[in-house]
Amino acid sequence: MTTLFSPLKLGAITAPNRIFMAPLTRCRANAEHVPTPLMAEHYAQRASAGLIIAEATMAMEGNSSFWMEPGIYSTAQIAGWKQITETVHAAGGRIFLQIWHGGRACHPLLNQGAQPVGPSPIAITGDEVHTPQGKQPYVIPRELRDDELPGIVAGFKKAAENAKAAGFDGVEVHAANGYLLDEFLRDGANKRLGPYGGCVENRARLMFEVIEAISSVWGSDRVGLRISPLNSYNSMLDSDPIGLATWLAGRLNDFDLAYLHVMRSDFFQQQSGDVMTPVRANYKGVLVGNMGYTADEAEQAIADGKLDAVAFGASFLANPDLPARIKAGAPLNQPDPATFYTPGPAGYTDYPGLGS
Repeated sequence: MTTLFSPLKLGAITAPNRIFMAPLTRCRANAEHVPTPLMAEHYAQRASAGLIIAEATMAMEGNSSFWMEPGIYSTAQIAGWKQITETVHAAGGRIFLQIWHGGRACHPLLNQGAQPVGPSPIAITGDEVHTPQGKQPYVIPRELRDDELPGIVAGFKKAAENAKAAGFDGVEVHAANGYLLDEFLRDGANKRLGPYGGCVENRARLMFEVIEAISSVWGSDRVGLRISPLNSYNSMLDSDPIGLATWLAGRLNDFDLAYLHVMRSDFFQQQSGDVMTPVRANYKGVLVGNMGYTADEAEQAIADGKLDAVAFGASFLANPDLPARIKAGAPLNQPDPATFYTPGPAGYTDYPGLGS
């Protein structure tokens, strides 16, 4: 496993290995969306990752999709995250914050009755959202007006400034999995006309504006981007996901990002295809793969030049010392889905390390 354990330059920082921790929503913040000391313990346990990409975090107030997810818009939230970054850094780690707007995946019961917003008035179907009143159907979002979109961009920029104040090493823009930026990007959710709808360049406009605004705060060499061209989660589809991925890969070279993080498949197998090969062929920067990689596959893919690093999700969830386990060829703890989103330390900070 020499390749997985070789250093990798990510823009302004260097990762000591290529085993990254994928962003994992775990709903352990408090009712005001403030990160907790338990979260600091969780992330510090995983500081041996080449890079920790912290969970989806609300860029601006009133856009909750998960009830107890963290935010980065208040003074208390900045202070909570600062405790986490200091703990991770003290343990020798590096950590980016994934900043996010839930878009149509938000719900009035999570946001004081506010209707969610999206590119078009199309609701998520086939699933329900967890709320204080139990699981509820998603509602039809209000279509954002063009003149509201600068405010969205400004909200992301402010979140980037707050992430800097909280001591992160950089930020990842969440443009995947059926949340706001992804909703604009893919034509299954974006049916609008005008400068933010129609052709792929227009559909990508909001995401590009967000990247530019955040890069003005951090420098693009501390900004990553996550996309999921194939993933149908949150009832997302695109008429040409391979074409979308290929076009994006070439266009994103203009931004000189720290990395591009690509989810390679579909949770629900509604769409299939190889997005990684055309992305690798067209994107000139650091490429991070995600979804279902084993350590052996990751090692081979990196050795073959198909990727530069792999972000592990469920295996990092259950194995706080995942790099050490991979290096030792040790068996992995299995994750417990029943505790993915429950409060408290069970299934969060109590997975044993090697020798425990």
